[in-house]
Amino acid sequence: MTLKVAVGEESGWAVLRVSGEMDLLTSPVLRQRVHDAVAEGRRSVVLDLSDVLFCDSSGVGVLIATRRLIRSCQGRLRLILPAQGAVDGSHVNRVLAALGVRRLFEVFPDVGAALDEEATPLSA
Repeated sequence: MTLKVAVGEESGWAVLRVSGEMDLLTSPVLRQRVHDAVAEGRRSVVLDLSDVLFCDSSGVGVLIATRRLIRSCQGRLRLILPAQGAVDGSHVNRVLAALGVRRLFEVFPDVGAALDEEATPLSA
């Protein structure tokens, strides 16, 4: 399976909608799209991972590197990891929690909540 990243903008945020599998072969696609967005001056980024079906350690590495990049330019990063996913919740959410890095991210159930400045992130 491949990884698709659709890049858009909503309410001043770069919204990257990711679908497919994040693994050693496909994760560089997301890394490049994030770098492109930052190079274009976007500092507020939402990664919608609702349609990611699989994520291995290289995918997690890209998410952590994205967090580091966004923080280095005083930006904001929000992840979409819905409680209800394709199969019993978000796979990425379970992987991040299992690795103990879920708490590093501001997580929201959907893009609308992530774009709402008054919304509270989901607890880890």
